Amino acid sequence: MEAYHNPVMLQECLEGLALKPGGTYVDVTFGGGGHSRAILEQLQGGRLVVFDQDADAKANAEAIDDERLIFAPANFRYLKRYLRLHRIDQIDGLLADLGVSSHQIDDADRGFSTRFDARLDMRMDKGMKKTAADLLQEYDEKDLHRILGMYGEVRNAKTLAAAIVAARVNEPIVTVADLKRILDRYAPRRKEFRYYAQVFQALRIELNDEMGALKDLLEQSAEMLAPEGRLVVMSYHSLEDRLVKNFINKGVFHGEVEKDVYGNVDKPLSAITRKPVMAGEEEVKANPRARSAKLRVAEKTGA
Repeated sequence: MEAYHNPVMLQECLEGLALKPGGTYVDVTFGGGGHSRAILEQLQGGRLVVFDQDADAKANAEAIDDERLIFAPANFRYLKRYLRLHRIDQIDGLLADLGVSSHQIDDADRGFSTRFDARLDMRMDKGMKKTAADLLQEYDEKDLHRILGMYGEVRNAKTLAAAIVAARVNEPIVTVADLKRILDRYAPRRKEFRYYAQVFQALRIELNDEMGALKDLLEQSAEMLAPEGRLVVMSYHSLEDRLVKNFINKGVFHGEVEKDVYGNVDKPLSAITRKPVMAGEEEVKANPRARSAKLRVAEKTGA
């Protein structure tokens, strides 16, 4: 399981959760279980509910022989549903380590990485019917332009969208190599790999509805947290971090903070970390994935 995913900022996450020995906690991105096992070590009694829609993660959870661990084989956007299923009305803390795991990237057959030639899959849940290849084949030019610009922040998104639509007329874009042949004509010189990464990120986010799932998670977590319960979220790109930051600081994802009829700020969470926590130099050297990680911690307000 250590090889599955090296947990990023482990100690910072544990400190952010402010664990109570008998508390009820949730890890919505179980993966290889690195964060979860560390949480269990600090609990005396209590419960830990873990979420993951990846079948590989389920096997990792089954390898942990601990009756306090409850595995939910689902996307974290169904947080409230599964907690209620297990008769849990409130939780003391929630941890989310967003994005794609190292294991998923390193598995060539999953199609997440530009390093391997494989089918353009990119499904975080293998039970989904559509893949990234289907998306490239079915989306019209306008929608491709939208996701490449919004989720990949690709500067020449409109031109690339048109190129993809033109290319698929002659031959379907099925593999990583198929897509990279198109991208090579439009990637900035000496920045090809960054360009690939931006495009792959856009496709992955759209296919898995990652932004929609994150919004659902944040809203439900605010509802399910007990007073003074902690929300700990680690993100890896600006789109995720912006949503998390806005929701913690304003109670909304876009626009200005909402106020009640008396003019008081109406938001469920209070920031514990005013600025995102970043990994130290030693951790970044040992685990390059930590370089882009931003950790934010918030606390449930009110009684």
